[in-house]
Amino acid sequence: MTHMPQLGPSGHVDSFARDNLPPADCWPELRLGRFEYPQFLNAAVELSDRMVDKGFGDHTALIGNGRIRTYKELTDWTNRIANALTEDYGVKPGNRVLIRSPNNPAMVACWLAATKAGAVVVNTMPMLRTGELSKIIDKAEISHALCDTRLMDELTRAAKDSRFLETVVGFDGTANHDAELDRCALTKPVRYDAVQTGRDDVALLGFTSGTTGEPKATMHFHRDLLIIADAYAAEVLNVQSDDVFVGSPPLAFTFGLGGLAVFPLRFGASAALLETASPPNMIEIIEKHRATICFTAPTAYRVMMQAMDEGADLSSLRAAVSAGETLPAPVYQEWVEKTGKPLLDGIGSTEMLHIFISNRFGDSRPGCTGRPLQGYEARVIGPDGAELPRGELGRLAVRGPVGCRYMSDPVKQREYVLDGWNLTGDTFLQDEEGYFHFAARNDGIILSSGYNIAGPEVEAALLSHPEVLECAVVGAPCPERGQIVEAHVVMRDGAETGRAMAKILQDHVKAAIAPYKYPRRIVFTDKLPKTESGKIQRFRLLEDSA
Repeated sequence: MTHMPQLGPSGHVDSFARDNLPPADCWPELRLGRFEYPQFLNAAVELSDRMVDKGFGDHTALIGNGRIRTYKELTDWTNRIANALTEDYGVKPGNRVLIRSPNNPAMVACWLAATKAGAVVVNTMPMLRTGELSKIIDKAEISHALCDTRLMDELTRAAKDSRFLETVVGFDGTANHDAELDRCALTKPVRYDAVQTGRDDVALLGFTSGTTGEPKATMHFHRDLLIIADAYAAEVLNVQSDDVFVGSPPLAFTFGLGGLAVFPLRFGASAALLETASPPNMIEIIEKHRATICFTAPTAYRVMMQAMDEGADLSSLRAAVSAGETLPAPVYQEWVEKTGKPLLDGIGSTEMLHIFISNRFGDSRPGCTGRPLQGYEARVIGPDGAELPRGELGRLAVRGPVGCRYMSDPVKQREYVLDGWNLTGDTFLQDEEGYFHFAARNDGIILSSGYNIAGPEVEAALLSHPEVLECAVVGAPCPERGQIVEAHVVMRDGAETGRAMAKILQDHVKAAIAPYKYPRRIVFTDKLPKTESGKIQRFRLLEDSA
């Protein structure tokens, strides 16, 4: 049975994305319902030019790096960049364009501009190393990259070894406009005839590493970017034009792109972007700009509550969204006691683009993830795919107006989609009242402070050190971070095993892969527990960590 809809006309000249959509027999069932959009739709136009047309031109759109930009200024800026991309750098509709930057207005402008030019955008984490970037570039056959000039080194090295990446252009993320792309854009007109992309043309590739560390690309249409705003942001957050968003998730994550760019821009609101979104920096921005909606992990909310005890004024926050890691009931309860407002827990995934189950104002419970958004359905299933009785633990399955589409990966696609339902890799139960409760991840991902970390990738980095014989990585419970990366390491004969060696191994991992993935705890051991066939028994290591 196929759930693949009839695709509409495409505005892409480069058909790579549409050519690499999943096979027809393993698509999720898309229930678009009330989410209707024109046949030709460019999401970036809807989030910028269209907002100016609606009268928001003088409203603040983006705050960051010491500057405030209105919707008119943002629209003109993105149109200039789009003209430069098209005229000077040869970006064709459908080309994949990688963007590498910390969270700042320039990254948002580049994303919007590339999308207006009809490109398929790949936003990437600034912490990614050359090897990680190379995997993404090769898988998506990326031809162009836009990079904050402060982060060029790793990307330049990746470009040298790539047979796909031909053009790397630097932009100034500090808002001084003193880089190649900025100088080129400043010579261009503020009007741009955006590419008439189809509503089901791919606009965004969201990369997720999964359990192996090998990147998987999730494919999201132009309409999908608007759906997540018209669903979650409208229904749960009730976003208004006077809202000010702040948060910690990187724009390279679909959670961050939605919460800090798509949601505010869809409703004429503002986003305050922080390159270093530490809790103290977020507190400063909340106080300075009277931010009203915050997206971050429970770890940061703990720090915020301590700051409130010390006199910080966070009373402007009307909505605090917690995601990225499990929200402990005590943190929820303390937040309610201090603010009188709920912490809105929810769950989303890169495959589903954003949150699909959430608590609501007036309907929020400690230790509970909530109920599906309007237009979404969720259920808990057993090994055979049948729905389980209420109260029983099983796999979470969800369907709605968006769904998983892995690029050129039919094996993983068939693992994620079952009979039209998306299997998120989470273990849940549904209580008698229909509310969903998170129990655990079931796919081997370590979830630490909102970051998804693949254990095998960390193991590979450790094993590249000449004195490491073997190792196993697990996610150890941590009250502050949810989990931490814990590495159990067997060293070669004669090697040191003290604190100094632990630090050497941690630094080695930081140099090999993105630094946030490094093992915060290293346990030296003489041997690892294994089955008779030689498979490492990681569950026994977890028992020791508990």
